[in-house]
Amino acid sequence: MLPEARAAVAAAMEAWANPSSPHADGRRARAAFEGARRTIAEALGWRHDVIFTSGASEAVQIAADRVSPERRIVGPTEHEAVSAAMGPDAALLSVDANGLIEMGALEEQLAAGPALVAIQLVNNETGVIQPIEDIQKVVRDAGSLLLADCAQAAGKIDLPEADFNAISGHKFGGPPGVGALLVRDLADLRASGGQERGYRRGTENWPAVAGMAAALNARAFSQAMPHLASLRQALEREIVALGGAVIAADAPRSPAIGSYAMPGVASASQLVQLDLASISVSAGSACSSGSMKLSRVLAAMGLPPEIASSVIRVSFGPSTSGSDIDRFVAEWRSIAQRAKAVAA
Repeated sequence: MLPEARAAVAAAMEAWANPSSPHADGRRARAAFEGARRTIAEALGWRHDVIFTSGASEAVQIAADRVSPERRIVGPTEHEAVSAAMGPDAALLSVDANGLIEMGALEEQLAAGPALVAIQLVNNETGVIQPIEDIQKVVRDAGSLLLADCAQAAGKIDLPEADFNAISGHKFGGPPGVGALLVRDLADLRASGGQERGYRRGTENWPAVAGMAAALNARAFSQAMPHLASLRQALEREIVALGGAVIAADAPRSPAIGSYAMPGVASASQLVQLDLASISVSAGSACSSGSMKLSRVLAAMGLPPEIASSVIRVSFGPSTSGSDIDRFVAEWRSIAQRAKAVAA
């Protein structure tokens, strides 16, 4: 968490009152709560409605459960939470070797009638950035709705004018357990009663919302993007020189995520050895890396199992430094050398 977010959470807890209560304390909390909503919208360049949630997963679920039409179309490289929310009957799209949605497949599915289409802006494993503006035009021209999972994009790159954007606070330095659904037109979403203008039930998590607003307002990630791009470029030169492979190297990618293969060395083995060196990385998304199953994302991209089983995911943030990269490269080199010695 960014220091600005921690301070905002602490201050809101000191002045806690239920924003939905009619008394003076509640009204003060409501005013601050709505101020945070405006701050978040302005920081994201969003001119429409913001519904607070417990994170991107709930935001996606709200959209998936409460929009018409009934048809669902989903990308094959989406986060598990998105695939689950869209349901087992959702039509599955295809991607090319770089993980980019194949537009012909999308147009073919949309020809069957209106649908809710879920496509991630930035992939959480590879960092691949989808051509979301082109996708949005195709979806809108077909009379359908676009749900963009922007968890890995918000606070880092510009968001699309999609019908629904899902964001998660902890992805840009805010507290965990808070996010939002950005809604272009509330008329597209069935209300459920309760708080958040009738679109979500439960007491508003004012301290977490305050932290999320402070994190976005700090702009730490967006300002760090050029520096992170330079750091990642340096890292990837070293990885390739050491015989590793950069996943989706030819696709546009977020500087905050990199995905790398060390052929012949299992992901699990790399994770253990890097962890012993106090370097924290993952295999696939953080939500599923503990299972150590082969990544659905990499399989959809057509990576052979022997390569996919050797991939790790590396994240970069505002505090990442050149010395961090140097230390990672040194450990990567040591792991590769030990593997070669054992094989010999």
